[in-house]
Amino acid sequence: MKQTFVGKDEIIDLLGICLVARENLFLLGPPGTAKSALVQDLARRIEGNVFDYLLTRFTEPNEIFGPFDIRKLREGELITNTEGMLPEATFVFLDELLNANSAILNSLLMVLNERVFRRGRETRSLPTLMVVGASNHLPEDNALGALFDRFLVRVQCENVEPDQLSQVLTAGWKLDADKQAPLETMSIDDIRMMQLILDKADFSTVQSDYVALIHRMRRAGISVSDRRAVKLQRLLAASAILSGRLNVNRTDFWILRSIWHTEEQIEILASLVSDALEQASEEEKQTGHPRSRTTTIPDPELLVRDIDQLEQQCANDNLTEIEKTQFQDQVTLLASRCQWVESEQQKSFLEEKLEKLRDRLRILSE
Repeated sequence: MKQTFVGKDEIIDLLGICLVARENLFLLGPPGTAKSALVQDLARRIEGNVFDYLLTRFTEPNEIFGPFDIRKLREGELITNTEGMLPEATFVFLDELLNANSAILNSLLMVLNERVFRRGRETRSLPTLMVVGASNHLPEDNALGALFDRFLVRVQCENVEPDQLSQVLTAGWKLDADKQAPLETMSIDDIRMMQLILDKADFSTVQSDYVALIHRMRRAGISVSDRRAVKLQRLLAASAILSGRLNVNRTDFWILRSIWHTEEQIEILASLVSDALEQASEEEKQTGHPRSRTTTIPDPELLVRDIDQLEQQCANDNLTEIEKTQFQDQVTLLASRCQWVESEQQKSFLEEKLEKLRDRLRILSE
């Protein structure tokens, strides 16, 4: 897949992690950035039933889950005919996910969270290995926020860098020409076997580091509920297993860069996780997941915006002690992110602004 889709290596690695962990992944990006092509290519490589659907505001439950069985209905039973529909799929792709309406929302939530389909008195367990959702925007109301929350991993899918465009054109032409060519596939049994191995993963050497990192995220304003913190361990275990290990080490924390709720949190998480990855020993790095070796350079303009927002919040003379502590933690985090800025001039400018913020917080604490 990496040979076919230029510049999408991280997304492909995340798809693999989620498939092994049996977790859901959300793709955010504008039209034409290969979101659907990526997922459909993966679906073709899985030897199982695939359900792929483009949601609209008018999508009805029958289109997703299947209509009621007319023969059973005549006998007074409400039984869904799910043949070829989502409840029988091992791999599910829901494009324009956030168009989901209230009519299908509750059923989708149970599918995503519990792998259960419930309609009236009808309840059945689902064989779903993974659900991928895609959209060009983030949720704007609470109902869709609950749907978005069921996707543990979130990743941006953007246009490639200008210097990669030539490679994209070549790979895209080859993809169109080879669409009917046979692909190497994965059996459902092999995938389920890897999922069973997750239970054998050993967290003993990293549990304290993981707890400390979750606390840092919370102090930075990134909500990580206890439930999500527990589920995220499955992703860490999947990273270890795909690296050929049963013991989770600190390099597996790379996956935590992709648990953001808003686009503003992406760089904050990248900085926090980068700090945690730096603590990995040389031995851990040698057997670590290759994705842990990549870093994201912060955008100086976004850092300026974040510092300005914090300055406005610190303008209040009546801050509580808890708020002062939180602001100090955020200043420390921003200082860490500034160290990754490549331009010395921009870095100096940002550090001056941060020093003024520190002075302001010292005055408030006296």
